[in-house]
Amino acid sequence: MRKESKKFLEEYLNNASPTGFETSGQQMWLNYIKPYIDEYFTDTYGTVVGVINPKAEYKVVIEAHADEISWFVNYITESGYIYLRRNGGSDHQIAPSKRVNIHTKKGIVKGVFGWPAIHVRDAAKEETPSMKNIFLDVGCNTKEEVEKLGIHVGSVATFEDEFMVLNDRYYVGRALDNRIGGFMIAEIARMLKEKKKKLPFGLYIVNSVQEEIGLRGAEMISRRIKPNVAIITDVCHDTQSPMYDKKSNGDLSAGKGPVLTYGPAVQNNLLNMVISVADKKKIPFQRASASRATGTDTDAFAYSGEGVASALISLPLKYMHTTVESAHKDDVDNVIKLMFEFVCQLKNGHDFRYIK
Repeated sequence: MRKESKKFLEEYLNNASPTGFETSGQQMWLNYIKPYIDEYFTDTYGTVVGVINPKAEYKVVIEAHADEISWFVNYITESGYIYLRRNGGSDHQIAPSKRVNIHTKKGIVKGVFGWPAIHVRDAAKEETPSMKNIFLDVGCNTKEEVEKLGIHVGSVATFEDEFMVLNDRYYVGRALDNRIGGFMIAEIARMLKEKKKKLPFGLYIVNSVQEEIGLRGAEMISRRIKPNVAIITDVCHDTQSPMYDKKSNGDLSAGKGPVLTYGPAVQNNLLNMVISVADKKKIPFQRASASRATGTDTDAFAYSGEGVASALISLPLKYMHTTVESAHKDDVDNVIKLMFEFVCQLKNGHDFRYIK
């Protein structure tokens, strides 16, 4: 990976972008892709779209989502402890002893998830972490002290963790789900510009908000763009580490390539084209199946308006929704390569309908 790309990836992953509060990350992403696009637009809730060939009638989307899971302050006790609600699928079991940043109008306030010491816990009656008993400590003794820091009900907290590279093999950090997707689609825009590739259609590079609470940003922006084709990138589970059940979660491995999903929301003619590109360019890939919905922005685009030919290219991820989400470098490179090669070979006006 070139030095400038890695610098952007690290800064982008380290920046907080909680669901509903994605603005700083979206501005950072936009600043990065501006040299590689013809124009951009945003919507009311913060989704950002970079466009190449904006006057073209045939519209192709490549999309990722920008938001990360987080916590909402829900209740402040008289003695200054803070109880929370989830903002997205935040994991209560990993919270104890984690450091957090609480985002306020006065700036970042540091806090920690406290937990009783092992010495005082009764093993026979030991409680596991739950939304009923995890709490934040910001070093205050009263509710009034907490509020003077700028913290109030509705303030957002994110885990404090930073990007690292593990064994020169894995990118590790908080919220690779799915800001690493935003990085990958931005790299495609860069490669198209630097390789002087001229596309015969309009390419819409979409970084959607609010995926973690129900695909909301993708729902909104799909209706505005009205694309003909959408290729979504998100993450899926690596199932090789302990405690995963391959019978229910599939046999997927980080380092063995992008994952292509079969399911009702995935348009099969489009999927077959993606597979043919992978085969032709010798890009390794894996297969997964979705019982009903993919659980990604693919569903929002597929069922938008009169229906959009949509497909999902996933990045295998270890330890999703933790602070140590881990993605293999090779997989990141291969997702970028597959999406890039796909858009380069797609013909203007291609009709993906099953029956014509």
